[in-house]
Amino acid sequence: MLGSPIAHSLSPALHNAAYAALGLADWHYDRFEVDESALAGFVAGLGPEWVGLSLTMPLKRVLLDVADTVSPGAAAIGAGNTLVFTDEGSTAHNTDVTGIAESLRAAGAGTGRAVILGAGGTAQAALAGLHDLEAEEIDVLVRDAGRAGDLQDTAARLGSETRVHAVLEDPVAAATLLEGADVVVSTLPAGAADALAGARWQPGTVLLDAVYAPWPTVVAAGAAAAGATIVSGLEMLLQQAVAQVELMTGRAGPEPAMREALEAAVLARS
Repeated sequence: MLGSPIAHSLSPALHNAAYAALGLADWHYDRFEVDESALAGFVAGLGPEWVGLSLTMPLKRVLLDVADTVSPGAAAIGAGNTLVFTDEGSTAHNTDVTGIAESLRAAGAGTGRAVILGAGGTAQAALAGLHDLEAEEIDVLVRDAGRAGDLQDTAARLGSETRVHAVLEDPVAAATLLEGADVVVSTLPAGAADALAGARWQPGTVLLDAVYAPWPTVVAAGAAAAGATIVSGLEMLLQQAVAQVELMTGRAGPEPAMREALEAAVLARS
């Protein structure tokens, strides 16, 4: 796992548990503090024993400039979180999209109207994930529509009709747009969605909150109290890691072993 800062990452626990479950005794996964300026040099210095890298902020966009080839999914959102090495070279992928889509699918999310809170990199992955799930309508709630250009570019590349609403400074207007949504994906930082806890959440709504610490968030607790189905950012983290393991090993990711390791790692931090 590469990024900066990186010490907080739970990914080593997930990946090393997967390798153990798959009997890959000589495989190992670790953290490396790397920023944008150092990424190309780091990759160039890797030996043939390396099979792949996971990448987090601030490396997800610059990764596409370092990779030899870019998967269609990563190209669509202009960012990647995985680099896989083969004899033919390196390929950038984005398993954040898979993580979001699989988390929502497992929670029984409907395919009607979806709402995304925020317009950053995770929001773009959410947009692609909802597109994969064939969401019929997608509304994006932001503070400043002028800062949603990257997300709108992603929507255009995907061919997804997406409506952007600059309403997050007005909780009443934002809550109105949440009413009747089948799916809500919050990509906002911890605390930033607190004012929406009292929105008219409904039992048929699935809320995926990308935050996983502290948990539950205020908005997740409010939605749960109203009967909505809640998915934490930990599920998204797990599912994107399962997809990474599959890309790197060529074998199905051992989800039960990885889930157990994730739960143990979270408990150890509490």
